Amino acid sequence: MRLSQYFLPTLKENPAEAQITSHRLMLRAGFINQTTSGIYTWLPMGERVLKRIDQIVAEEQDRIGCHRITMPTVQPAHLWQESGRYEDYGKEMLRIKDRHDREMLYGPTHEEVVTDLVRQYVNSYRQLPLCLYQIHWKFRDEIRPRFGVMRGREFYMKDAYSFDIDMDSARTAYEKMYNAYLRTFARMGLKAVPMRADSGAIGGDLSHEFHVVADTGESAIYYDKAFENLTEADYSMEKLGKLYAVSDEKHDPATCPISDDQLVSRRGIEVGHIFYFGTKYSKSMNLKVAGPDGKPIYPEMGSYGIGVSRLVAAIIESSHDEHGIIWPEEVAPFRIGLIDAKNDAQTQAISEQLHERLTNACISVLYDDRSERAGVKFSDMDLIGLPWHVIVGGKTLTAGTVEVKNRRTGAREDLTIDALINKFLGD
Repeated sequence: MRLSQYFLPTLKENPAEAQITSHRLMLRAGFINQTTSGIYTWLPMGERVLKRIDQIVAEEQDRIGCHRITMPTVQPAHLWQESGRYEDYGKEMLRIKDRHDREMLYGPTHEEVVTDLVRQYVNSYRQLPLCLYQIHWKFRDEIRPRFGVMRGREFYMKDAYSFDIDMDSARTAYEKMYNAYLRTFARMGLKAVPMRADSGAIGGDLSHEFHVVADTGESAIYYDKAFENLTEADYSMEKLGKLYAVSDEKHDPATCPISDDQLVSRRGIEVGHIFYFGTKYSKSMNLKVAGPDGKPIYPEMGSYGIGVSRLVAAIIESSHDEHGIIWPEEVAPFRIGLIDAKNDAQTQAISEQLHERLTNACISVLYDDRSERAGVKFSDMDLIGLPWHVIVGGKTLTAGTVEVKNRRTGAREDLTIDALINKFLGD
C-alpha cells in the first residue's frame, strides 16, 4: 500500500480533548475520528487493527466449538419485557419507537435475542451443548463518555452465549471460555489477569473480569506474581482461581493472603467479562428442551464478552513510547513500514522493487512514497507504530543493503533485499 494514496490524516499536535494516551495517539495517528460524543468513525488504519483483533478473537472462539452468528443491533422491547430487564436496565439503554409506534431498543447486549433464537430451534438435550457468538456493534448511552474508544457509547464487542443441560456442563463451558480468553489476550501480546467479579445487570453467581496490565490503566489491581509467567499449560481456572487477584476496592492489606514480595500492584484495563447465570433467562423466557428422561428442562446459560474496540486502546496503553504507538506484530495494521529516505531516482527504484516483492510475498507493507523530508517520514512511521521499518537511503546503499529497524527495541541491521525478504518470510 502506497502512503501517497492512503487515507491517513495524521495530526502534529495533541488534541485538546484527549485525556489519555490511547485516545491522543489514535487521533494523532489517524486511526479514528470523533463523529459526536462517544461515537467514532474508524478510519482505514484503525479498521485494519480492529479486524486483526476480530480475527484472533474469532479463531479462539471457533477453537472451543463456538459458532459465529450476527444478531440485529435494533431489538424489539417485548423480548426484554419478557425477561424482566426492560425497566431494570436503566438509562444506558437507548429506547426508540418505529413508524408503527412499536417499542424498540438499540442493543447493549443480546441475552434476550439469543435465548429467543435458541428456543425456536433447539428442543432436545441432544442438541446441546451449544455456544453462539457474534462480533458486532453495540450501544450504551453512557452519561459521560470519555477516554476515546475506551469508554465510548458505540463499541465493537464479542459476545458469546452458552447453553448446557446441567450445571456441571455449564461450568465446563465456562472454564473452556476462561482458558480461551487467556489464549486470546496472550496472542495479542497482552498480559491479562483474571479476577472474580460482580455480575451486575447481567445477573448470575459466577463471574470473572480480565484486566490487561498497563501503567496508564484506569484502575488499580493487586495480584500474585505467579500470573506474570503463565504459559498455556497453566490455563486452568481451578489452578489460577487459587491465586490472589483483586481490584483496589477489594484489596485489604491486613487480610491479604500472600506476602509483600509476592504481591504485585499495577494498573489494569478491563477488556473481558464472563458470566455464568444458570437458568435466569431460559426460565424467564420459557426456553425448555426435552431432557434424557423426556421431561422438560431449562438449559443452563452463560455469557462472555470481550471489548474488541476497547482492546485497540488497551494495547496502545500497554505498548507505546514518547514517539507513538508500538503495535505487537499480531495486531499491527501493516507489518512493515517502507521509507524512501532520499526521494531520488536510485532510492525510488529500490523502494519500488521492495514494495513489489514484499507485496507479492503477501507481507503487508505501507510504503511511504510521499515527497516529504526524511524526518517527517520517520516521525510519522514512529507515530503509527508499525513493528518494522525498512529504510532505503544513506550509507547502506553503497553496500547494496537497506536498513531494518525494530520499532519496539530500536535495534537496527543492514540486509540485502534477498535477505530482507527471507527474514520476513521465515519469521
